[in-house]
Amino acid sequence: MRPAHIIEVLEREFSSTRDGHHTPVMLWGPPGVGKSQMVAQVAAHHGVQVIDIRLSQMEPSDLRGIPFRSEGQVEWAVPAMLPATKRHGTAGILFLDEITSAPPSVSAAAYQLILDRRLGEYRVPDGWAIFAAGNRQGDRGVTYAMPAPLANRFAHFEVETHLDDWVLWAYRNGIDERVIAFLRFRPELLFDFDPSHNPIAFPSPRSWEFAHRALHKFGEAHQLLVETLQACVGPAAGIEAAAFVRNLDKLPDLDAILRREPVPVPREIDLQYAVASALVARALRAKAEKKGAEVYGPILEFAGRFSQREMGVMLVSDMHRAIGQEIFSVPEFAPWAQAVADVMLYD
Repeated sequence: MRPAHIIEVLEREFSSTRDGHHTPVMLWGPPGVGKSQMVAQVAAHHGVQVIDIRLSQMEPSDLRGIPFRSEGQVEWAVPAMLPATKRHGTAGILFLDEITSAPPSVSAAAYQLILDRRLGEYRVPDGWAIFAAGNRQGDRGVTYAMPAPLANRFAHFEVETHLDDWVLWAYRNGIDERVIAFLRFRPELLFDFDPSHNPIAFPSPRSWEFAHRALHKFGEAHQLLVETLQACVGPAAGIEAAAFVRNLDKLPDLDAILRREPVPVPREIDLQYAVASALVARALRAKAEKKGAEVYGPILEFAGRFSQREMGVMLVSDMHRAIGQEIFSVPEFAPWAQAVADVMLYD
């Protein structure tokens, strides 16, 4: 399932705790596809806390608590990490990460917590959702087969990578538009993981975020940049990304485009992706600065100049996802849409 749909599932499952309809959710997927980040995004949207419990690092007693004697009987001290209304609030997310890396004895201790929302006398507060995540057995991680009794306590979703969803996230989180442009140019490199080769560094949504950081730290030192990008996303993808970035000195003047000057569209396809991504980033910044009226129209005019109309549609589609419905009120939108009506698609 694509990330946008996974997030919608998590949103609804979190909200369902109020009505008692919540079902624990298990997210499956290879490393680096953003499983943990999706959970964090839902929590941030609702302004609640995430309690991240790594079961792979625990013993069974860490969940059950420590026994102590009280008036001739044995009681259990509830672990402070488990959600409690007084400490953590009335609503939140209990996130059991790396659950497939936990030994069977630990995962067995979580059975009652996941399905019955309790451990002995302890109860998970009503407003708390329970989500979990883990790698599949073929992903070359440290994994155990999920026991049937535990699997039957979850609704299961497999996380897939999806370029449009990642691009929207990247624009909203300030990822360097050069990284976005490169992945628009080479979409198959958003995620390229072959567990049979057991790679150390490989392209993934997580490692492209590392590449974004590398561009800002080593952008002026070409050889260091090449080696650092390789260290982030693997040898082949790192070399390609560095070559792409180096070629961007031929990029047209974006300010001239925004001044409505007759700037020609680059002939090179990689530069077309680069200028499209850079213009979407300009549109997003203009929205934040309340200057959209000055920027959206010139971008739409430029989008109409691409000889391959699909490139202009991609530019405007990304812009629509980034800035929202404002794009439809721009006077230049209607003539552009009419000119590309036979190829224009919106999600």
